[in-house]
Amino acid sequence: MSAIISIQNLSKTYASGFKALKSVNLDINRGEIFALLGPNGAGKTTLIGIICGILQPSEGKVTVDGHDIIKDFRAARSLIGLVPQELHTDAFESVWATVNFSRGLFNKPKNPAYVEKVLRSLSLWDKKDSKIMTLSGGMKRRVLIAKALSHEPRVLFLDEPTAGVDVELRKDMWQVVRDLRDSGVTIILTTHYIEEAEDMADRVGVISKGEIILVEEKSELMHKLGKKQLMLQLTEPMTTIPASLAAHNLTLAKDGSELVFSYDTQAERTGVTRLLSALSDEGIRFRDLQTKQSSLEDIFVGLVHNK
Repeated sequence: MSAIISIQNLSKTYASGFKALKSVNLDINRGEIFALLGPNGAGKTTLIGIICGILQPSEGKVTVDGHDIIKDFRAARSLIGLVPQELHTDAFESVWATVNFSRGLFNKPKNPAYVEKVLRSLSLWDKKDSKIMTLSGGMKRRVLIAKALSHEPRVLFLDEPTAGVDVELRKDMWQVVRDLRDSGVTIILTTHYIEEAEDMADRVGVISKGEIILVEEKSELMHKLGKKQLMLQLTEPMTTIPASLAAHNLTLAKDGSELVFSYDTQAERTGVTRLLSALSDEGIRFRDLQTKQSSLEDIFVGLVHNK
């Protein structure tokens, strides 16, 4: 699959001396949904700002569909739509006017049918004549998405797009994102709702302290790093785990009333049968058991912590 965005040795150092990005190398494939995850201050917004031409890099090179973002800024920027975190809109403009104005900024000819299609897809058509100041926070965020799509970009950046948006609106927005991906638009999203990345993304990148520490197909990431836990509710609480069970890598939870055993579901032998036999030999009884699969959030927290 060809890359629509190519980032090579990208670094950004602010005037204060703070290094926001450190030699980032990343290719984003044409037509994929790429989730960029990282804690606050990790460099996500700085990276997006450089690709979109808002910030100047200190070092490195970025191309969008072959166009250098500095040497060929207009061509590169015309391919990009950006939905920022902040709600920057003209409060006294109507929805229809502000979306058409955004289209005009990219020297696109008027196309009322296309603008209507965008507004309808975002459930904004009945608000087209409303002033921005009268809309709810969630509706304003939809207007930002409409503005970003107004010039028919091939790449769409969504920087925390569902922050402050109610659950129902969020579901509608993600359906719009899926439809855009199906039409060939490449989507790059950052989100604090990791379950959204788990549900939506084709690939996941994790950034921490200005460095990309992992890029992986989501399914492969879950396969490689996802663990399963067996939780046994004990009939009698324990204060310590017997030395004879040390080889099983057990932990105590819930004030000693639960034993937790982590294992790899892809391994030839999970060790569960051997553990249950060892517990029986020790006379340790349990009244119930259940299993839990690691989520993308568990993996993300573990990666950042280890880094």
